[in-house]
Amino acid sequence: MKVLNVHDSKPEDTLRLTFKGAFDPGAAWERELEPFFHALEEYADGWMPDVAEGKRRRKYSRTALWKGLEEERDGNSTSLGLYRMVWPALDMSLGLAFPPRPPELDVLLKVKPLSFFAEAERCHKLVELVRAWASRYPVTYARAHSADDAQLAGSPNFGRDDETEYRDGFDRIYEVFWLNVFGPGLVETVGRERMLSTPAHRVEELPNGCVLLVTWPTAADFASDEARLAQARAHAHLRPDLDFDTVLRNLHERSARLAPVEPRFPPDLAPLLSRVVDRIASHERSRKIAELNAWRPPEPEEWRPADSALPSDVDDTARALEHYDTLAEHLVALLHTQVPSIFEATPESLTDADFYFWREEFPTSRLPEAIDEYAIPAIGAYLGEVLVRHLGGQWIPRQKLEETQVLVGPRVWLPFVRARHYMSSRQALLDYSLTQLYREAQRHRG
Repeated sequence: MKVLNVHDSKPEDTLRLTFKGAFDPGAAWERELEPFFHALEEYADGWMPDVAEGKRRRKYSRTALWKGLEEERDGNSTSLGLYRMVWPALDMSLGLAFPPRPPELDVLLKVKPLSFFAEAERCHKLVELVRAWASRYPVTYARAHSADDAQLAGSPNFGRDDETEYRDGFDRIYEVFWLNVFGPGLVETVGRERMLSTPAHRVEELPNGCVLLVTWPTAADFASDEARLAQARAHAHLRPDLDFDTVLRNLHERSARLAPVEPRFPPDLAPLLSRVVDRIASHERSRKIAELNAWRPPEPEEWRPADSALPSDVDDTARALEHYDTLAEHLVALLHTQVPSIFEATPESLTDADFYFWREEFPTSRLPEAIDEYAIPAIGAYLGEVLVRHLGGQWIPRQKLEETQVLVGPRVWLPFVRARHYMSSRQALLDYSLTQLYREAQRHRG
């Protein structure tokens, strides 16, 4: 039973809801959690879970829920995962804590993409879901918002260290998000009258003393000027010690950091860099694209004019060529599982290898002696083999690997020197990519 994974799909913003409520640990699960799942089934508009997962995955049903919670019971806690098999992706966890721990019902819900919540009616139903939960399982604080924007805000600790967060909890209003539920303690800290007079799309006092506050009709356009203005007004109203203009300016700065940036990558490296940015957290993606737009790789320096090439100094050329082939096979053996194209020794396989080494942070995640002894010779030989096979290159063997050359047209290239530069750091994997050297050799082939 395959489910969509919010982490595997392309990097884009997610709606993230966090909810920690109180419940009766002495009651039977079926009775105590009935209102929770009833509300979910009534208000999850288009993102209702298909799958419940305890120790195994089952099609969503009440029976599956109870079985999953039972089989995950471990001392004073249990948990359950809820997912979807079709778009939009859902990653939802329900955790229960039992005495001697403080009884707590803990929900973390992520729906991807955030753009799914561009419709006012769908957002209204989500608000009604949270209202139903908070009315039945009173909270200290709950919220729903753009995951990317919350990340830039410093959530969940709002810039505080873990020790302060553990000691103080959510002891004051550090941020106002699209949807908020303030528990009675926070309401009294702010003042109930002040909180209920907050300028916002919706402010409602719940029967248990919590207050529900929604800043704007829809979650997806949280970064629009109008939504940011509403968010700043609510925050400054609830925290009169804050300067409104400063709050608004900070929100606009976050919007600017999240605004889409059109990629304008160097053509030779566009396939590689597109994959690089796809690995960047979505809240940092625009910044990374802008950075790579401004970056240009240095011109390859690992070459000489053909008329100044070092002559071969080996006694047995055939044996030297066989050695390079063996070294290249070492790279195939190293990468073939993660980079299947490595078998083909094509220009595209160089890009695949570039991306693999960058993704794995290879220069810093492996022992330096292993890189020097095994990786660099294997990478240099493989690069040289691709130059030979696809550009009509010719090996000029030398006793020292770093002096070994591949003749392509009017230039000789030094693949083992390139490999050493390449493996010096993670940034060097881009600055000295295998792809870039190949494309440069291709241009100068004549």
